[in-house]
Amino acid sequence: MFKRVTVLISCLILVGMSHAACSEEAPMPDKTTASALDLISGEPQKLPIQGMVTMVDIGAHACIPCKMMTPIIEELSKEYEGRAAIAFIDVWKHREQASRYGISAIPTQIFYDPQGKEQYRHTGFLDKQSIVAKLAELGVKED
Repeated sequence: MFKRVTVLISCLILVGMSHAACSEEAPMPDKTTASALDLISGEPQKLPIQGMVTMVDIGAHACIPCKMMTPIIEELSKEYEGRAAIAFIDVWKHREQASRYGISAIPTQIFYDPQGKEQYRHTGFLDKQSIVAKLAELGVKED
């Protein structure tokens, strides 16, 4: 009986060690950057994106000025993919994000440099040309 218990414990230890070794060799991928579609989904993301100029539009899908900005954000997200991160967060669905970004009115756009430092903040509707100009001012080249 003692031999059987010893063998069983030894097998369990070997299986545990093998599992630990496998998980160290092949860690789960860490999703550090989201796709353009993820960034404009309205869901909270890890922002700003390090190493990239980032514009975060904070609003709500049901807010009228925010709805007016939706096609602009969608266009810019596609046009600038890989060169700048364009994000949208719906603060009516994710109210905790308002305090995280210090939002008192929507829509609010926040622009960050590649080091993640806030460079500019605007409250209210912001047209495409103004966004493109701010991105260019932060060093993002047009395609």
